[in-house]
Amino acid sequence: MIEIKKLCKSFNGHVVLDNLDLTIQTGDTTVIIGRSGCGKSVLLKHIIGILKPDSGQVLIDGRDVAKMDAKELNDLRMRIGLLFQGAALFDSLTVLENVGFGMIEHTGAKKEEIEHRVKECLTLVGLKDIEDKKPAELSGGMKKRVGLARAICLRPKIMLYDEPTTGVDPIMGDSINDLIVELHNKLKVTSVAVTHDMTSAYKIADKIAMLYNGKIIAVGSPDEIRNTKDPIVRQFVTGMGKGPITEGIDFEHLI
Repeated sequence: MIEIKKLCKSFNGHVVLDNLDLTIQTGDTTVIIGRSGCGKSVLLKHIIGILKPDSGQVLIDGRDVAKMDAKELNDLRMRIGLLFQGAALFDSLTVLENVGFGMIEHTGAKKEEIEHRVKECLTLVGLKDIEDKKPAELSGGMKKRVGLARAICLRPKIMLYDEPTTGVDPIMGDSINDLIVELHNKLKVTSVAVTHDMTSAYKIADKIAMLYNGKIIAVGSPDEIRNTKDPIVRQFVTGMGKGPITEGIDFEHLI
């Protein structure tokens, strides 16, 4: 469904993506791992068409995202659900208005239809009877779930997750992971998640791809990545302080 070819992107002369290649199979959950600031979120923004590459292509169903006109890009985004890192709920809107935002703005659905769909989505993420609450009244985990309900409200074919477990405790993080797996199985969507949380990656992924120095340097099943012999990938997934990734960094001087 998604094919990324020789993707390059720089900001002010700093190379973030460097001839990156990655294929994401229809129906799979692909998790992209890598250190903070390595370009994972930049890659997501290219998939959804928020950023345009300096060169290379992002193809979805064989169509180049960067060459789509405004209408084509809007149609594409209607097929994509995005869970933002911080949930990104509108503070001034109720839960009902947040979850139903896409339907309110982009469809001619009647109020009753929107309310029914919102309740359906909230039930799918394990929430009930909170439609009239504001985001300030919700816990961090509840905000994540409301954000996920909004992401699935328009019945997307592709789901994008930006650091889905950031900002919640480990127990809630595990609940979010279970929910991602459950929704994937129920909705049969193609999913892409970016994270540096290996517990999350191992739990939700069909394939894991590591982004390092602007390139995908390894792709494999969770077991293949867990048991990798590649020293760079191994240092990251085990969280070791010493190795090729941190070679040359004087930690004593930093302290």
